[in-house]
Amino acid sequence: MYDTETRLGALRLVAQGRSLNSVSKQTGVSRSAIRSWATRVEPSPRMARECPSEPADAASYAYLLGLYLGDGCISPHPHGGHYLRIACADAWPGLTELCRAAVVAVRPGACVAVVRKQGCVMVSSYDRHWPCLFPQHGPGRKHERRIELVDWQREIVDAHPWGLIRGLVHSDGCRNMNWTTRTVGGETKRYEYPRYWFTNVSDDIRRLYTDTLDTLGVEWKNCTRYGKPYNISVARKASVALMDTHVGPKH
Repeated sequence: MYDTETRLGALRLVAQGRSLNSVSKQTGVSRSAIRSWATRVEPSPRMARECPSEPADAASYAYLLGLYLGDGCISPHPHGGHYLRIACADAWPGLTELCRAAVVAVRPGACVAVVRKQGCVMVSSYDRHWPCLFPQHGPGRKHERRIELVDWQREIVDAHPWGLIRGLVHSDGCRNMNWTTRTVGGETKRYEYPRYWFTNVSDDIRRLYTDTLDTLGVEWKNCTRYGKPYNISVARKASVALMDTHVGPKH
């Protein structure tokens, strides 16, 4: 048995032109059930009217999307509705404030709370329509299912690409100082330079990050560590300057 929110979420994906296979993989619902709902079950007019067609603030949504893909999740409330939760490390109090502000801008009127956990805080927001705004939500871990943007999300990211990059770096990335040595005139000298790292296990999320960097003219390099290609590096001087201008370190 599936609850109403699951059924309506699957139907919304079908209405966006998605195939039954892709909807089934994303939601964990069988194709036969989705086919049955699509042909026999219609969302109530009240739900159709209430479900937001787009975020209230597109630029803030692009940033929040990056945070969600990196360190966020959506979970159902036992009595209906859903919680959006974004984990923010205690080391970066400014990130917590940016995340909270983005949630408020994207869904004005939604309940938002900052819940302290060990080593981090959880920016938590209750609203019945978070799955509508983040259709990447589904059962299991993100790296174990397909992650792709739907058309309206792609339009927002195309309009606000730096917002997405900033959110991804602020969740699963960092800016640090790297170093190397060179021998000049027989003397070994140490050189330091800034670098941006982004690390994510999901192939789809890393591809979304690098594809967006490509559109922005940012040079990047895939770095394999211990046989795992989870790290993306931006180290070229001009590209780091771009990232500094539009992203900057967490604080």
